[in-house]
Amino acid sequence: MTSWDLDAYAAMLDAARGRYRFVHFDHEPQAGEIFLRHDVDLFLDAALRMAKLEAERGVTATYFLMTRSVFYNLGSREGEAALERLRELGHAVGLHAVHPRIDFDERFDAVLAWHNPEPDYVNEPVDGLVNVMTPPWFDREHYRSDSNQHFRSGDPTDALASGELEWLQLLIHPEIWAFEGGRMRETMESMLDAEREARLRQLAEDRIDLS
Repeated sequence: MTSWDLDAYAAMLDAARGRYRFVHFDHEPQAGEIFLRHDVDLFLDAALRMAKLEAERGVTATYFLMTRSVFYNLGSREGEAALERLRELGHAVGLHAVHPRIDFDERFDAVLAWHNPEPDYVNEPVDGLVNVMTPPWFDREHYRSDSNQHFRSGDPTDALASGELEWLQLLIHPEIWAFEGGRMRETMESMLDAEREARLRQLAEDRIDLS
């Protein structure tokens, strides 16, 4: 990976378009499909920026949102607007759950991804929901993740461009790509700078005198 930014992410999508179909977790994997997944851990605005980029390319993804995040509030005006916007752009929305709580409701499609999962439950079935880390949607050969700015099985861009992958579950964290930084710490510092500006706007909207 030469860079971690939205241009590089767009190049990855463009490498796959035409060779693969972008699908949701509502059926078993078939050849030529990409189950594009986003775990939204930190910042809703990063997810919305990525969602717009995808929609402009005719790409659909599943965004997993948290109800117990310490970083954002899905029940706030901002959270409700993000949910609505993701749907408007044609994306699915799943639950990014914090074990052992499963706060599933009508806001979500019937699909779940655990946040920071442990080995003793990450691959276990969940009653009534698709756990994306269970077969047939998950096996090591057909899975790539960018966790902590590192593709452990290699950058998938070239493999997507050549069509050598039968099908793929691709996990992309929006915060890693939406902010500047060649290393994870740099990227997170860029995100915190952006969050500061967002908080200042929120304070003004809440009629806090900043003079």
